[in-house]
Amino acid sequence: MSIYEQWKAIAYEHESQESFNKFWDKYAITEKRIYEDVLTNYKENVLGTIKELVEKYDTTGPDFMGFLDGINESLKKSLNLEEINEDSSIHLEIDFEKLYYNMLEAKADYLYTLPQWDVILDEETRKAITKEQRNSKTIIKEDKIGRNDPCTCGSGKKYKKCCGK
Repeated sequence: MSIYEQWKAIAYEHESQESFNKFWDKYAITEKRIYEDVLTNYKENVLGTIKELVEKYDTTGPDFMGFLDGINESLKKSLNLEEINEDSSIHLEIDFEKLYYNMLEAKADYLYTLPQWDVILDEETRKAITKEQRNSKTIIKEDKIGRNDPCTCGSGKKYKKCCGK
């Protein structure tokens, strides 16, 4: 079983909602610790073998894979998580604006409120990203074309006699 499959089994296959919540509460502490280091050292790319990084961040292979699963969409070049094993060498080039956006999207307030963000993204940029993320959820209802309105194709005919047929 690959590390990624182990991660999915540990993270998503639970007997009860209580064990699910307990797992994620515990995992959030590990994830926060990893992100604190990554954000503190934001000018350095995360690189090394999975085995070395698991040791560096004092975690398990599946938990580190959970971190990779979470950050994968925020990388400049995403990883094929299915192929990663403990001897795989990885190099994470993080798009920090995208990472901040994805943390907002995931409602991970324990991550997007970390003080390390103050150095990476100024307050104005974070506000703009927050506004963009919130607006992406807003549904804008377009005006409905009435039967007797002029046709949108510009023919000058009524909609019902032109494209509305």
